[in-house]
Amino acid sequence: MKINTLKTIVGVAFAGMAFTGQAVHAQDCEVKIGAVAVLSGPAANWGQSLRAAVAMNVREVNDAGGLKVGSKTCKVSFVALDSKYTAEGAAAALNELASQGIKLIVGPLGSPEVTGGKPVALRNSMLMMSNSYAKDAIGPKWPLVFHVGPGASGWADPIIAEAKARFKITRAVVVAPNDQGGTDIASVDAAMYKKNGIEVSEEYYQRGTTNFAPIVLRILSKNPDAIDLASSPGGDAGTFVKQLRQAGFKGVFGRLGGPSTDEIVRIAGGLDVVQNMYWYEPILRTPAIDKVDAKYKQMFNQDPPAITFFYQWLAGSRMVMKAIEAAGTADDTAKVAEAMRKLPVDDPDLGSGHWIGQDFFGINQEMSHPFGVGLIADGKYLPVVAKPAAAGK
Repeated sequence: MKINTLKTIVGVAFAGMAFTGQAVHAQDCEVKIGAVAVLSGPAANWGQSLRAAVAMNVREVNDAGGLKVGSKTCKVSFVALDSKYTAEGAAAALNELASQGIKLIVGPLGSPEVTGGKPVALRNSMLMMSNSYAKDAIGPKWPLVFHVGPGASGWADPIIAEAKARFKITRAVVVAPNDQGGTDIASVDAAMYKKNGIEVSEEYYQRGTTNFAPIVLRILSKNPDAIDLASSPGGDAGTFVKQLRQAGFKGVFGRLGGPSTDEIVRIAGGLDVVQNMYWYEPILRTPAIDKVDAKYKQMFNQDPPAITFFYQWLAGSRMVMKAIEAAGTADDTAKVAEAMRKLPVDDPDLGSGHWIGQDFFGINQEMSHPFGVGLIADGKYLPVVAKPAAAGK
């Protein structure tokens, strides 16, 4: 199966940046990581954050002298491929990586991609550190698939409780694409609104839609206090905000599908248009995170991606590297997975958390770190409200 050649070359070139001027003292061995990331379309900023995080982690490892794998010390490289935010794109990317003998994967992200990628990963014994809020994102059927962060089942309830208290929400509409990437998270979000005593309904649109006028009218007919854009890509969400404001909506926006706030604000037309908004912020801004930003800029002579998924992917990539060292192999992915399950969820920049997922997914392979509730009120950013790592079995 062929894949977009240009995107493959771009991924290798980015990986090559990680070896410029670095102090690698590795033996004659190399560990290759696959980065399966959406690099085109309205969700591209998500995938670019993934690729940048893997590039930084590769640089970290090589600058420290390489990755210890059994009795050897190996240099690390990676290949990034565009998964196009589709099941077919992710499957094609994973098949291409399998043909190259690469079985350690960071990504993909998004429910369509993870759904399309899991069968390929299972067939080729590929370990995936993925991100998806699908109801079956991970599970006992896919013992080599891990989750870089909790889904909505872990954090939607405390975020909605915070938003209800602040914005006095009584009625909400949850909006998302009409595929698994939208319906799975929107339905979980809706259940959490109900749990918090908020009347809620769901609306879905065809992915790729650019004119949301018909659905905007349906939403407004329900007279909601809040419109939650769930897992809609940043580009779609920004357009929704703009068109809803133009149509007269005066309420608050939610986005219980992850960050992309800067992109949403930009496309919507600025903070004066957005006015009031709450969202899931996977990362708390701390001095440690500021140091990551400075380190990235020193490494690559540019700022890190503005989207905070970047730090979550960095922690996920680091976990894969630690598991390889703990297992003493980069070839036996079952041993790498076994070693990873035993490692503490403890990142030098994100802090300590837990493995969760047993209650919701039937398997404890979901990393959970402290997170935050992002807020815009009266057209101004407010400090992120810190929440402890989502707990569970």
